Amino acid sequence: MNFTEASLFWGFLLVYGVVMYVLSPKSKNANSFYKGADDNGNPVGQWSLTASIFISWIFAKSVTNAANLGAAYGVTGGLAYASYWLSIPVAGYIIYLIRTQTGARSLQDFLTSRFGRFAALAFAAAILIRLYNEVWSNTAVVGGYFGLPGEWEYYTAAMVFTVFTLAYSLKGGLRSSIFTDVIQAFVFVFFVGAVLFLIIPANDTSALLSNGEFRLDAGFDLLLVALLQMFSYPFHDPVLTDRGFVNKEKTMLKSFVVAGLLGFVAVFIFSLVGVHARLNGIEAMGNAPAAVGQSLGLAALFFMSVVMMTSAGSTLDSTFTSLAKSLAVDLPRLARRAQDRLPGIRVGAVVMIIFAFAGNLPMFAGTDILKATTISGTMVMGLAPVFLFYRFTRWSPWSFHLSFWTGLSLGVLLAVGLIPSGWAIGEGKYAMLLGVNAWGFLICTAGFFVPLVLRRLAGRSLAARQARGW
Repeated sequence: MNFTEASLFWGFLLVYGVVMYVLSPKSKNANSFYKGADDNGNPVGQWSLTASIFISWIFAKSVTNAANLGAAYGVTGGLAYASYWLSIPVAGYIIYLIRTQTGARSLQDFLTSRFGRFAALAFAAAILIRLYNEVWSNTAVVGGYFGLPGEWEYYTAAMVFTVFTLAYSLKGGLRSSIFTDVIQAFVFVFFVGAVLFLIIPANDTSALLSNGEFRLDAGFDLLLVALLQMFSYPFHDPVLTDRGFVNKEKTMLKSFVVAGLLGFVAVFIFSLVGVHARLNGIEAMGNAPAAVGQSLGLAALFFMSVVMMTSAGSTLDSTFTSLAKSLAVDLPRLARRAQDRLPGIRVGAVVMIIFAFAGNLPMFAGTDILKATTISGTMVMGLAPVFLFYRFTRWSPWSFHLSFWTGLSLGVLLAVGLIPSGWAIGEGKYAMLLGVNAWGFLICTAGFFVPLVLRRLAGRSLAARQARGW
């Protein structure tokens, strides 16, 4: 970076952090800090909730991945990654059913009531791993616009960004997170529009929107993976699911549907950055937005960095608030060491501070950000039957465990390369990922229903014996 570039990028980072801190509201009570209510106890408004869901799920690593897939597979890759956002309406509808049919106030309450306390604890462990990954995988993306891994600029920018986000998160908790999400959503949309203003005139529009092929070995396999994970992936992300319990059921559902559709469109549009790179022979080098920004000049690169900072900031503050709620509220309740009363704000603040720094340790170790999404998404495939078919049972802990742990085991085996080659579907890069998710979904579903079938057969056998007078 020369002096002009350094002044522009570091200047924006500092202004961004100060403005977010000054504008974010301060929570005066635990209900505001943990549940996002205002000082009078009123829940979050519909459009604020919609904007929050929309921007908090557009992670910095996600838009980077979408652009990289656009560069690799054209619009097929962009559609594949954007399809993950269609899982938001799916999650919203299932949470709506859970709230209206069971009266649960959180997913942990729901799991405890249907599948037992150990099931809820296993679920809590899974989401904590997810939240931990969200810290470093977003700060690393921001750092990449200031320097390369190993350079002091890279780590300094990532940590400065972390401290700024932590500061306003400590100030207001979930209330502050949702308030700043609205601002970040508008900034994100504006600068994505600015990026497109530079990209679209440089290409033939029809070529930009038609580049790519719908073949299994050309990115279509990843699209099928996204459609399969649609029923499990969103439930291990409390950044999303916590927002399913902060307002009335119908208001929440509308927000989830609108946010999911807007997210799908926004992520697909940003994937065109990668398609531009593909059409113009720009080497993505694992970061298509940065590569395209550099090729188009300083203004474009700056616009890209703003997009990344706003998307990373919205996800990171939501991650901090979800960690605070999970460790300060949900886990103590599961351990039966707390009642319905919320803990003090200080408890959640301590959790945020610890994870703000511990969560960045993998960044210093040089971990691949793509793994934070693909591995965790496969490991939780066993959640799909749990949330899709819960109405078939009122109490069946074994249904949860046979489904959840089977999916987790398959995800681990995939990660270490021990899945037989015969499981692959197609011959593309994601053939094995598709095969494990497709066959895994069937196996996990079978595991969920086995205890129910055995119980019914045992009941019929007992009834038959009683009828014969045995």
